[in-house]
Amino acid sequence: MQRPSGRGPAQMRSVRITRNYTRHAEGSVLVEFGDTKVLCNASVADEVPRFLRGQGSGWITAEYGMLPRSTGSRMPREAAKGKQSGRTVEIQRLIGRSLRAAVDLQSLGENQITLDCDVIQADGGTRTAAITGACVALVDALRYMQREKIITTDPLKNLVAAVSVGIYDGEPVLDLDYPEDSNADTDMNLVMAEDGGMIEVQGTAEGEPFTEKQFAQMLALGKAGIDELIAIQRAALAE
Repeated sequence: MQRPSGRGPAQMRSVRITRNYTRHAEGSVLVEFGDTKVLCNASVADEVPRFLRGQGSGWITAEYGMLPRSTGSRMPREAAKGKQSGRTVEIQRLIGRSLRAAVDLQSLGENQITLDCDVIQADGGTRTAAITGACVALVDALRYMQREKIITTDPLKNLVAAVSVGIYDGEPVLDLDYPEDSNADTDMNLVMAEDGGMIEVQGTAEGEPFTEKQFAQMLALGKAGIDELIAIQRAALAE
C-alpha cells in the first residue's frame, strides 16, 4: 500500500507549533499539520456562563471556523448565511470538551477562557490540529493568569492532543491528509490526555465495517501519534 503522500503507515505529517503568533490574545498559536494550518487564540474573561455564576468554578469553551479560501474553492462565510453548520457546531463542542479535560475548572475561579480556532488552510485533520494547538494556547493563557495574579495555582492537569487514524486501502494509517480522508474506508479521531487517559474516540466506517483487530491497530497508531504530539507541545512550551 502506497499512501498518496509517500509516508509510512505510522508516519505523521510534519507538525509545527508557533507560539505568540498574534499580538493581543493571552495565548496565541499557529499549528501546522503538514498543509493544514489553524490559528488558535485564547482569550481570558472575568465571567462565566449563567449556569456557573456563584459557584466559584471557571469554564473553557471554543469556537471554530474555516476561512473562505481555506479549501480548494471559496466557501461563503457562515456569518453571511446567518447560522453555523452542524459540522461547525459539532467540532467546536468537541474542542471545548477536550480542553475542559485538561484543566481543574474549580482552580480557575469564576473566569472563562475562550479558544478561537480558525482554519487558514485545510488539508485534512483540522479538528485534531485545532485541539492540539489550542491546548498550547490555553497553557499560555493560564500562565498569563498566574502572572497577573488572577489565579494563585496552576489549574493545568494534563496536556491534551488529538490525531486522526483510519483504514486507507485496507491498511491502518496515522494522521490522514485530505486525499486519504476523502477516500478512507474508516475515519477515526482520537483525543487523549498526556497521562494516557482517553477523552474522546470518534470513529466511522465509511465503507466496509472495521474489525476489532483493526480498531486495536488504529488505537495503537493513535496513541503513538499522540505521544509524539505531546512531545512537540512540550518542546514548544519550553521555548
